[in-house]
Amino acid sequence: MKLCLMSEALNHSSEFAANLPESAEREKNTNIPRVALFVIGGLLLFNVVYMSRVANPTIGFTLQAVIAVGFIVYALLYNRIPKIIHIIAASLCLIPVAFTLFLAIYGNISNADHTEDVVIVLGAGVSGEQVSRTLAFRLDEALLFWRQNPEAYILVTGGLGNRATITEAEAMARYLEGRGMPRERILLEDQSTSTYVNLVFAREILEERFPNGFRATLVTNDFHIYRAVRTARQAELDVTHIGARTVWYTWPVNYLREMLAVTSFWFSR
Repeated sequence: MKLCLMSEALNHSSEFAANLPESAEREKNTNIPRVALFVIGGLLLFNVVYMSRVANPTIGFTLQAVIAVGFIVYALLYNRIPKIIHIIAASLCLIPVAFTLFLAIYGNISNADHTEDVVIVLGAGVSGEQVSRTLAFRLDEALLFWRQNPEAYILVTGGLGNRATITEAEAMARYLEGRGMPRERILLEDQSTSTYVNLVFAREILEERFPNGFRATLVTNDFHIYRAVRTARQAELDVTHIGARTVWYTWPVNYLREMLAVTSFWFSR
């Protein structure tokens, strides 16, 4: 009897010991996605806090903060969530990834031939009198164009922003002048506060400057090109386009905001 009990106890101990590696492996497999979700959520939250200090706030900031908190909460509840929900959540994450790739690829394929009469540069953030890095990249692309075609004009656009002491257009003009472009080759549209109005006013300025017609190219950051070109068509401007690069740490805010803006643009047509 004692031998039987001892044998049964040994069998149970062996089974328990055999199950330990499996249990540890399952725990490890569960911890990997949880840690990944925590890290992603934490980085997104840190990024949006940093961006709110150096750039004008947009709906992209709010959306990124919500997504960041969502990742962290999902990580906390990970073991309580059914497998089917994990599959659905992972599938839904593919949508913004695909959307971002579409906007990035479209925005990085420029079609300007550098014989256009004018470069239209859309405004972005200005702090005091200083252009943001995002806007500086747009202006640098316009300067590259002008150096290849010195007879061209650069039309800078944008009114007075939240953190600016001068209009975006004036800050952009000063940036261009500081890098060797003559003021007489710079045209200013300094009244508007939206992309559509930017382009409507730009068209009016150019029609007055070029009564016999003109060819224009549009410069903005790569994430913004798709919507900007279609907005130009709404404003009755036929343009080619040049995409300026985007600083890597601004990708989440800018692409999230742009996905909402493009979706709204599609449904408002």
